[in-house]
Amino acid sequence: MNKPMILVVEDDHAVRNLITTTLELKQYKFHTAETGGQAVLETASQKPDIILLDLGLPDLDGVEVIRKVRSWSNVPIIVISARNDDHDKIEALDAGADDYLTKPFSVDELLARLRVTLRRLSYIQNSHPAEESVFVNGDLKIDYTSGCVFVEDRELHLTPIEYKLLCLLAKNVGKVLTHTYLLREVWGSVLETDIASLRVFMATLRKKIETDTVHPKYIQTHVGVGYRMIQVSDSSVS
Repeated sequence: MNKPMILVVEDDHAVRNLITTTLELKQYKFHTAETGGQAVLETASQKPDIILLDLGLPDLDGVEVIRKVRSWSNVPIIVISARNDDHDKIEALDAGADDYLTKPFSVDELLARLRVTLRRLSYIQNSHPAEESVFVNGDLKIDYTSGCVFVEDRELHLTPIEYKLLCLLAKNVGKVLTHTYLLREVWGSVLETDIASLRVFMATLRKKIETDTVHPKYIQTHVGVGYRMIQVSDSSVS
């Protein structure tokens, strides 16, 4: 895909300059906004491909901006914030953010998060209705029609809960899914005791699909927050 247009929402002049200089060097197109109100207006008028959003804005809290944008747009939102508490990350992700980057951050980390989001955008844009019955990511293949899962053409035997968790991650490839979201979708409830069960099921699922659980290829843990399906670079959907 062509270089995307990125909306940078940041009221701190120094941080905004760092981000925009980095984007300019990599030849990304961008617009900027310093307040939540401007961010919502710019999103509506400029239709950015990705939003980089600070939470600590002078007029609206960034989480409120996410909720407003999510009421009419699915544009990917990467939160960039000094708030590093798990509760803040979870609140932003549950409101609809796609990723969360904590200040201070390196330029390389910012660019890596952008690449992950772009791969997810490309995956979504290149998916066609006739192709949605099969998901392929590297050596992992999910046949939604038959309910079968394969790794390197070897069929795996998953429990119903493991299969549902894998499908949720696959259908949101590249996006962090919080514990709350996964529990609500799979168990229909969000109890503290359910988080322990979720961790157990994720551990057994990993053992079945990963060749090296210490260095996972497919499922990434975001400690205290949730899980993400990694987009393997040589994968495709067929």
